[in-house]
Amino acid sequence: MNYIETLLERIPALTAVADELTAAYELLKDCCTAGKSIYTCGNGGSASDSEHIVGELMKSFRLPRPLSAAERERLSSQNELGTDLAAHLQKGLRAVPLTASSALNSAITNDMGGRFVFAQQVFSYGTPGDVLLCLSTSGNSENILYAAAAARAVGVKVLALSGRDGGQLKALSDVCIICPADTTEAVQEYHLPVYHTLCAALEAHFWGTEE
Repeated sequence: MNYIETLLERIPALTAVADELTAAYELLKDCCTAGKSIYTCGNGGSASDSEHIVGELMKSFRLPRPLSAAERERLSSQNELGTDLAAHLQKGLRAVPLTASSALNSAITNDMGGRFVFAQQVFSYGTPGDVLLCLSTSGNSENILYAAAAARAVGVKVLALSGRDGGQLKALSDVCIICPADTTEAVQEYHLPVYHTLCAALEAHFWGTEE
């Protein structure tokens, strides 16, 4: 199943970003193949989307993700807790939402300024080969721009989901998917099927039928 082709058949307006969708998938696949990390960030509804993405990557989305026999053995050899873990844990792709730590984010906002809330984390966590997945419907969210700039400085690739004309974020991105809408809610309505498609394609590559 080709998930991107299926998405374009379902939502023809996204045909304009077909090349970017493919490039985004390849960028994320390379990151995951290398055992690197995907970091996500956004504001407001896009913050919720950034955490939603992590939920689809870190555990089963549409397909089972069984542990290997060796992994099950390592877990079950510990004790009864390990046996239960071996029976229930799933494989995941490394993904971290930069929106999730309220204590850290409030400290950064209070001590340094809100525009640095994601940049500080990217600069501290990021290593070459990681990917920063940014969501900004305008492409001009200040804290997202700073995060993208910090990512580039430490060798982290930048994948952006945006709208309108891509804003300033477009120039800071390795891949920028500019959805064909101008209002915040309309852009976000495109973002959801886009990131679901990318997550499903990644899962199929690693645990199922090639996308």
